Amino acid sequence: MALARKSNQQETRDSVRINGQIRISPIRVVSEEGEQLGIIPTEAALDRARDAGLDLVEVAPNERPPVCRIMDYGKFKYEKNKKTQSSHAKTKTKEIRLRPKTGDEDVRTKIRQAEKFLEHKDKVQVSVLFRGREMAHIEEGRKVMEMVVEMLSEVGKVETQPQQHGRRMICMIAPK
Repeated sequence: MALARKSNQQETRDSVRINGQIRISPIRVVSEEGEQLGIIPTEAALDRARDAGLDLVEVAPNERPPVCRIMDYGKFKYEKNKKTQSSHAKTKTKEIRLRPKTGDEDVRTKIRQAEKFLEHKDKVQVSVLFRGREMAHIEEGRKVMEMVVEMLSEVGKVETQPQQHGRRMICMIAPK
């Protein structure tokens, strides 16, 4: 029971208060066109919002008096969600996998592919995979990784330095 109550408190703290959830009175109100309506009682602002067929949304709860706006809350949430999704969709992460014994020409081919990814504003994760006894010669993998980082330095910048994660050495390169 206590866990459910705690998560509800957290939800209301993180979310925006609308309509009947706004308890403070009076409030500063902004109309749907963006004009200031002034400081009015909460009930009067709610009546105005209902007459317009819209919601009263608290946009600045920390101000005194709090600032509320008359708007379509469903549309506001949809556009906000769409904006965050589009910002995440713009940058993708592509991976290039190499081995310590990969030949120089094969490495150059992978680097050309990575350059294309970086030109398209995608991040590139360079992974050097070690198998079996290759783990005893990590310095060979480090040489391959340094060569890749050096050749990609013109079109990208190192976001995370090469790190060993078990049987992998990983480095993240972001576009400049």
